Amino acid sequence: MARSRKPAASPAMDVAFSAQLLASIEATADGGRLRLIARAVADAGGRAVLVGGAVRDGLLGERVKDLDVEVFGLDLDRLHSVLGRFGDVLTIGRSFGVLAIDGLSIDFSLPRRDNKVAPGHKGFDIEWDPMLSFDQAARRRDLTINSMGIDLATGEFLDPHGGRDDLQRRRLQATDAVLFPEDPLRGLRVAQFAARFCMEPTAELIALCAPLDLSELPAERIGAEFRKLLCKGREPSRGLSFLFDSGLLRFFPELTALVGVPQDAQWHPEGDVWIHTLMVADRAAELHTGIAEQDELLMFGALCHDLGKPATTEMIEGRIRSRNHDRQGVEPTRALLARLAVGGDLKNQVAALVEYHLAPALFTSAKNQAGARGYRKLARQLGQVGLSMRDLERVARADHLGRTTAEALRREFPAGDAFLARAEQLAVAEQAPADVVSGRHLIDAGLEPSPRFGEILRRCRELQDASGSTDANEILRRALDENADEV
Repeated sequence: MARSRKPAASPAMDVAFSAQLLASIEATADGGRLRLIARAVADAGGRAVLVGGAVRDGLLGERVKDLDVEVFGLDLDRLHSVLGRFGDVLTIGRSFGVLAIDGLSIDFSLPRRDNKVAPGHKGFDIEWDPMLSFDQAARRRDLTINSMGIDLATGEFLDPHGGRDDLQRRRLQATDAVLFPEDPLRGLRVAQFAARFCMEPTAELIALCAPLDLSELPAERIGAEFRKLLCKGREPSRGLSFLFDSGLLRFFPELTALVGVPQDAQWHPEGDVWIHTLMVADRAAELHTGIAEQDELLMFGALCHDLGKPATTEMIEGRIRSRNHDRQGVEPTRALLARLAVGGDLKNQVAALVEYHLAPALFTSAKNQAGARGYRKLARQLGQVGLSMRDLERVARADHLGRTTAEALRREFPAGDAFLARAEQLAVAEQAPADVVSGRHLIDAGLEPSPRFGEILRRCRELQDASGSTDANEILRRALDENADEV
């Protein structure tokens, strides 16, 4: 049975919030026209209500981006006529009662009922009904925090299910416990909202999500919600922990395998690999650059960096070891990213980050300190898939800080600092060194094109990396001298 919860806020608070949000919307390019449209809707006998994420984000003090308006009291033809006064009307989904005005980034929809008729996120028979009350229409929405509205003409704040109270209490709660489980995508939405807004799902909500079948969903939808969890989450660990608590982690076996895998307490006093991964994800979120592509690489790299440990962890001479877990992590990384519909380029980049994530620490250790050749070679290996040494160091830094060692708690990563300093000194921090010797140089030296060209150029690259020389003639001479009998 659905429950209506009376919001705790006073009418004065309602008025103040509505006025503030409407003023901020009206100041935008589309917002000014929106208020005019709302008044026209009211004059025609209808009611235009701002719904969904815009109201939620306004209450959270975040920038409002997507404007969705639900129009009550007008049928689709009448709504089309009213909107037509403000520009060419576009039919986004007439069967769903969704219209838009050309040049205006606002969706106008009719209230609707969703009747579950088939599995999956789209298995619904949609019945739009402009005579529904706001309370009834809001029941189909997943969470109370997404079930609020503001009458755009009067400024009335509508909150029949207590969404603002739940926001204030940092609580995620189903709007309607009967309707919520009909869409399995909602389980992933709960996860990403928990991560983004640092909120706690109620025990009832966790129980509602437990039986959801994510296998009904296309990989693209799963991946889209996972990206929000990772890339928009202020604390991604909250979303990942919810997947574990609800049992939905079972649909991601590569992550499930991390749970309970032990680690050596000297390096990982925080606990098992799953706990470490949660901490790494949160530290990675703190390292965002604001550049979407870089942050996406960082977050997926942080999530996947230790996927090789379940297959490699063993007790050796009384110590827990995970030898070669970096290289062994590549295959499960690719498998997980395939489940999330991650494209080829990004998949290759994340796999490379996993494979080399130990390099910054190893390259700067007293025992395995790398020379200039090693740095240049690594920069080339990363460059082949479009990565830089900085991309790698960010993942390594998140890995190092995502634990409870004294150094990590101080947010220090000396090895990463030294790694980047050396990479910058060698001019390979941002990109791999360009090849000094090319096929043109071989031809100029009097060589006929042949299959041997590739081998000679590879050797020239090795000599360049070892010496740091930019003298093409000298590098080529040395390579040819080594192969004098074969060239």
